[in-house]
Order: sequence, then C-alpha cells, then structure tokens
Amino acid sequence: MNSTVLEIKNVKKGFKGNEVLNDVNITVKQGSIYALLGANGAGKSTLLKIVTGLLNSDGGMVTIHDINVADNPMAVQRLFSFSSQNTTVDGVLTGYENLHLIAKLRHEHNPKKVAESLLDKFDLTEAKDKAASTYSGGMRRRLDLAMSLVGNPEFIFLDEPTTGLDPKSRQDLWDTIKEMKSQGKTIFLTTQYLEEADYLADQIGFLREGKIVASGTPDEMKRIAGSDKLLLVFYRNQDADKALKLLESYSPVKKEDCEISIDLTDEITTSLNVLNALITENIELKTFKMITPTLDDVFITLTKGRK
Repeated sequence: MNSTVLEIKNVKKGFKGNEVLNDVNITVKQGSIYALLGANGAGKSTLLKIVTGLLNSDGGMVTIHDINVADNPMAVQRLFSFSSQNTTVDGVLTGYENLHLIAKLRHEHNPKKVAESLLDKFDLTEAKDKAASTYSGGMRRRLDLAMSLVGNPEFIFLDEPTTGLDPKSRQDLWDTIKEMKSQGKTIFLTTQYLEEADYLADQIGFLREGKIVASGTPDEMKRIAGSDKLLLVFYRNQDADKALKLLESYSPVKKEDCEISIDLTDEITTSLNVLNALITENIELKTFKMITPTLDDVFITLTKGRK
C-alpha cells in the first residue's frame, strides 16, 4: 500500500478579510498524480504556495513526509521541485546552459552529464545550443520541467503546467508527466482543464471558492453527475412515444423529438432488456449508444448552486 507523502489538514487563508481557503484537507499517496481542479480565483495557487512553504497559512497544517512545512520549510524544500505557471527559463541562455546552471547550483557531481541526460529525456537535444527565447511554448515548458528534475526530486509540484499551450504541445507534456509518474515520482498539479485532470490524475480535488467540494478518482467524480445512460434514437417521433409507454418501468426521459434517455443502474441487463422489448413490439430503432458522464458534467453539477 502506498504511503502518504503529502497531508494537508484544515488549511485556512484569508487576505484583507476575504476568505481564500477554508478548511482544505488533501492526502496524496506516494507514486500518484493528484490534480487540484478549479476555476481562476478558486484558491489553487494560494494553496500551492502554502504547501511549498512560500506562504504562511492562517490555520491548519501541511506535512510532507511527516515534516511540518511551516516549521521546517528549508528541510521540506529539499524534498521536492516546484514548477510555477510562469517558466523560470532564462531566455538569453541556451537550453543546455539553463540546465547546466541549475545542475551547478544544486551541487550535482557531474552537471554536464545531468544537463545532457535531461535534454535527451525531454527531446531537446537538437535545440540545446539555441537561446531558450527562440523555443516554442511547448519547448520552454519541457525545458522548465527538465530543470525541475535536476537533483532527481521524488515529489514534483506543477502549477497549471499546460496553460497557454497548443493541443499537441499539451498532449506531449501530458505524456511527459505520465512518464515521470511511471518512474516513481509523486506529482501534485493544479489545472483549470477538466480533460487534463481526467487524463492524468489518480485522485482529483474540486476546489471552489476556497473549499474542496468533491474529491476522489476520476471515475468516482463522474458518478456525481449521475449514472451511465442509454440513448435511444428512433426514425419517427411516434415510435419514440410508443417506446416511452412500453419502457415506463425504466423511467425513460424524452430528450427531444425521436430521442429517449434511460438511466443504466445495471448497464448490460437493462440495455438488453430494453432492446429486446423494442424488438418484440416491432418498434424500429435508428441507433442507440451508451453515454458516460464526463468531468464537464461533474463541473456543471458542482457549480449549480453557485451564487
């Protein structure tokens, strides 16, 4: 069983009388990816600054490997790497020079070898002698991640790592993050992208107005939006109306003309029974499909009560 690496207990923070974080509780297991999901202004970056020792909380406690972050920020900061929203890449230096400098600052035994190894790992070898200012957004972000891995930290914090990237660069970075996890790294990331959290995370926390309003695996989160559904599409509206009466015991819902939706509590059995009933009564279907809730549906569900 994976041990706990990060524990956030009842963390609170306010600025000038405005509550930014209210009793936030999060546990992150070793070797996992945790995604903190929320809109701009939800408090994600504030929490990340508290967790990494860059900002004091107003209450609660954060521990990394059982070390209290507030009491021992320097000791804790040796255990992790933090990549902020704004890359720390020096645009004047080349990719190689950026990595070589960080390796020297972190007292690596062989900074040249460390730099070259990370350039290769992040597919930047061909651009290693070009000024980082000439890199694309995706390349700069990969270089920033490479720099964060100097010293081989086991815990990595990423603040909205793919913001501003094009779809291909985003996918490439997702693959890189997954590769880091496969090598045993523990990753805590913040994101506004539902798809990103779904693709990467083992655990997700929804942060809204300073509170964790839901947490769990991506699949557990999707259940908040309801069960899987069976969508039936008919050629004629009168067939849909017949099916509504025939399938009354399944509580069908008319979505629009010629379409009916049924909640699937027992996916296979219910689907087969429904289709058999339609065939028996000679009600012709145009098509049917299973619909599984997405994190977008969860987000809509969780924000319905927002003022």
